[in-house]
This record gives sequence, C-alpha cells and structure tokens, in this order.
Amino acid sequence: MIKTTLKIEGMMCSMCESHVSETIRKTVPTAKKITASRRKGEASFLTESAVDGDLLKAAISETGYTCLGIESEPYEKKGFFWKLW
Repeated sequence: MIKTTLKIEGMMCSMCESHVSETIRKTVPTAKKITASRRKGEASFLTESAVDGDLLKAAISETGYTCLGIESEPYEKKGFFWKLW
C-alpha cells in the first residue's frame, strides 16, 4: 500500500474537507481511507499503486483550493498481533 498526503491551502470548514475528499474519490477511484483536515491543511489516502500527482493537483485546483505539495510513502497496516510462544 502507498499513503499519499497532499498539502492543501484554502480549507476553512468541514464542507471544504468534504469537497476535497470527494474530489480525491472522483480523481482516484481506487483510493481508500480518504481523510481531509482543515486544521492540518492536508488530505491523505491509501492506494495499491502510485498516483498521478499532476492530475490530482489539477483536480484540487478546479475545486478552488491550492495543492502546495504531494508526498507518497510506503504504508503498512498497523494492528494488534498476538504472538504465541
């Protein structure tokens, strides 16, 4: 899995977060666990493969927000594991 994080300027309320999340959903149909935070000024999501950053930036810009940067990093699911001896 790959975690992609976008730095976004212009989100002011929960509707802004919803708009950004919906834009990501439409632009990257395979995206999972999409979150957007106006306080942090970022949005993130998970995918199986890398995404087109330029396409995402353009889609975010069309909704009236500014994408300041995109970072992608490998993601491993964290969970509770039992260890049996």
